[in-house]
Amino acid sequence: MREIIFDTETTGLDSRDDRVIELGGVELVNRFPTGRTFHHYINPQGRAIHAEAQSVHGISAADLAGKPTFAEIAEEWLRFTEGAKLVAHNATFDIGFLNVEFGRLGHPPVDNGLVVDTLALARRKHPMGPNSLDALCRRYGIDNTKRAKHGALLDSELLAEVYIELIGGKQAALILDSATAPAQGENVRQIEIIVAERPAPLVPRLTEAERAAHAAMVATLGEKALWLKATSSEASAATSS
Repeated sequence: MREIIFDTETTGLDSRDDRVIELGGVELVNRFPTGRTFHHYINPQGRAIHAEAQSVHGISAADLAGKPTFAEIAEEWLRFTEGAKLVAHNATFDIGFLNVEFGRLGHPPVDNGLVVDTLALARRKHPMGPNSLDALCRRYGIDNTKRAKHGALLDSELLAEVYIELIGGKQAALILDSATAPAQGENVRQIEIIVAERPAPLVPRLTEAERAAHAAMVATLGEKALWLKATSSEASAATSS
């Protein structure tokens, strides 16, 4: 199972008029990072960056001079995300911007059935909040000290760790004939491990001296000791069986 954890930075908050200026993503296969990433700064083609937005991500117009346009990186992004689920924090915001950018290029919108919103997951799991990315990093003990400003790739890497915790922690996948995660398009078969019953019980390792010492200790506990009740119940169960 492939998932792309991604994030965008934009010139402002209005997807109809503002533009995506940074796009980053990390790949998970079977809930483990593969090391494959996507990252581009994007020239907004003359669209000014709102001061409020720049205070969040720290990206200036000068930083974007000479960077590719969205049209120039779109096909690379589509290849990177092909067949994968898309995971974002407050996904409605990021998907909304991507859909407008792709719409300008004549591409269809993102299939909502492939989108996972970690903010919605966090609100269900932690209804009392807070559920910002920074708050979730603190909750799960994830080091976010490098996050002085928002950044699409860094935030994607942090969100990948948060997402794994939100869905229950890392689960190792048993993959036949492969010690690493499969490449895109490869068939994956899972193997079932069956543990056979022991044909005969192991020989007890307690010595007679240890048995006698234990019996002497139990004798000092008194008639109302919980130990005596437990051992008498076990003895009755063994007799009845």
